[in-house]
Amino acid sequence: MRSKIENIPLPAEASQFKMSPPFREGLVEDNIIKMKTARKAAVMALFYPNKAHETMLVLILRNTYKGVHSAQIGFPGGKVEPEDYSLKTAAIRETFEEVGVPENDIEVWRKITNIYIPPSHFIVQPFIGIVEKTPNFLKQDSEVDAVIEVSLTDFLNEKNVVTKRVTTSYATNVAVPAFVLQGYIVWGATAMMLSEVKDILKEVRYL
Repeated sequence: MRSKIENIPLPAEASQFKMSPPFREGLVEDNIIKMKTARKAAVMALFYPNKAHETMLVLILRNTYKGVHSAQIGFPGGKVEPEDYSLKTAAIRETFEEVGVPENDIEVWRKITNIYIPPSHFIVQPFIGIVEKTPNFLKQDSEVDAVIEVSLTDFLNEKNVVTKRVTTSYATNVAVPAFVLQGYIVWGATAMMLSEVKDILKEVRYL
């Protein structure tokens, strides 16, 4: 499985745009310019077995605060700090800090397509990683409201892709594609990154 994931061509923007809010389409060229000065962040799509030997994916619900990502669903991860010698290092460190998975337990399989987030002016680099044993999650209370454990079966289920109406900084009551995972609505940049992860996993199943 690892070698297949490492070597598969990335579906990239073709996959991301399946879950893109409609207002992003008109921002593509503008975003390419803004990405040149964006701050850097890294996140981890971390898979692991639960005690029933099911493959799981961990997401987080961020705390409510005065900021653009308040109370949103996302991957463990965050901004690159001066002590991080690579984006991968940042993703591993942030995963440990936010959900308590020891850094040495995380095996990174590959990076996937990065994405620019206009409201916070970050370019985010996602990675796919695994942990071979069931983690004992310990959330970072200052950053994380809840740890969300999603089964691979639910993640890949097409019935969990829906259209929801949301209000954003760009539009009011706009219809956007979204995942429904563990009762949470996941849309925007996180959904776009999840879309690429999903397409990669579905592709390697048939190789």
